[in-house]
Amino acid sequence: MKTTVSDTYFFAGADSLAASIVLYARRRMFERFLKLGGFDESSTVLDIGVTSDESFEFSNHFEKWLKNKSRITALGLRDASNLIQRFPDLSFVRGDALHLPFRDQAFDFVHSSAVLEHVGSRDKQRRFIEECGRVARVGVFLTTPNRWFPIEVHTRLPLLHWLPMPVFRSVLSRTRYASLAREDTLNLVSPFVLNDLSARLTEFDIELEYIWLTVLPSNIMFIAYRRHMQTT
Repeated sequence: MKTTVSDTYFFAGADSLAASIVLYARRRMFERFLKLGGFDESSTVLDIGVTSDESFEFSNHFEKWLKNKSRITALGLRDASNLIQRFPDLSFVRGDALHLPFRDQAFDFVHSSAVLEHVGSRDKQRRFIEECGRVARVGVFLTTPNRWFPIEVHTRLPLLHWLPMPVFRSVLSRTRYASLAREDTLNLVSPFVLNDLSARLTEFDIELEYIWLTVLPSNIMFIAYRRHMQTT
């Protein structure tokens, strides 16, 4: 089986079991997004973290699966303007998620899947969450792998990521996954850490939900509603 290494930092074949599991989780998370209070097909959405890489069925899944693509603004750090060729109704903006080029409350919702763990240090992760909150009028929906799931989703290695981070990075740097050993490419979070990172979002009601694989939570869903806009 050919191994694909994409700018999604995912080391596996596109037809692998690991890719199938990621696809399953993202479908579940997308279904949860559609049930957000206040969301309907007329809602504007900023999707942070699109990629030009279409190696996987789950690549840019939000753009593929949301019906009203004219309401999507897709933001990527690298050039993903090829999305416009595939989905001409959506908008693409190349930009930095830590310095979003939009006014306050520019979108009804902000969506981002599996980006938080790749933006860098805890301070940068905090900045990312706060920027999402700044430009969201109604709510924010972020997903990230759960550090305490026993299999690390990017490398498929068991338990190694449970070691203290300096040890984890040192060991990983000696493997074929060395590109993920740096903090700026992979910095996993736990529910406790995620709560701490979002502490400054005082205008939002925040809850964490989970995607479960067997009896263990593999992914965290961070859901935040701006308090005066919350709708059931």
